Amino acid sequence: MIRYYLAASRFGPFALLFEDGDQVVRIRRVLLSRPGHSARAALREAAIRPAPRPPGAVRDLTERIATFLDGEVRRFDLRVVALARCRGFQQRVLRAEHTIPRGRVSSYGRLAVAVGRPGAARAVGRALARNPFPIVIPCHRALRADRGLGGYQGGARMKRRLLEAEGIDFDARGRAVIDRWYDPSR
Repeated sequence: MIRYYLAASRFGPFALLFEDGDQVVRIRRVLLSRPGHSARAALREAAIRPAPRPPGAVRDLTERIATFLDGEVRRFDLRVVALARCRGFQQRVLRAEHTIPRGRVSSYGRLAVAVGRPGAARAVGRALARNPFPIVIPCHRALRADRGLGGYQGGARMKRRLLEAEGIDFDARGRAVIDRWYDPSR
C-alpha cells in the first residue's frame, strides 16, 4: 500500500510517497506544493493515507530535503528512489540531470545530447516535467537554451529561488547569468 510522510518547508508542505511494507524502502514520489495547489491537497485528492510511523529512511530523507529547501548543501543518492519505475528514456534523462552539481546549470538540449538524442530537447523537458523525484534529482538545474527558467513542478518562483540559493544570478529579463553551461555528457 502506498503511504506518505508530510513535512513543512519554506515553500509549503511536501510529501514523500513510498510503498508500505517494502523490504528496502524506495521513495516512489516526492510531491512538492506548487502555486495554487499544495501537496496536502494533492494527497487528499488521491486518497493516499499517511504512514503512522514512517521508516527511518523516509524520515531521514524528509529532513535532508527540508534542509536543502532551506538552502543547505545536500547531495542525494539515487538508491533511495524507485527509479526503475520510470521508462528507459526518462531514466537516462533523470540520471544525466542528477550529475549536474550544485551551483551549475545545463540546458534541455545539452541533456538531450548527453542521453544520445540530439534534437530531443522538448522530450527531455517533458521527461523532467514528469520527474517523480524533484529535489533528489535536481531538475531545477535544467534551463532553456536562452537561459530562461522553463517549467518546474514547484513553480517558476521556487525554481528561481533554489537556483539563487545555489549562487545562480538572474538578469533583469529573468535569464540566468552564467559563464558556462555544465555538460552532462562528459
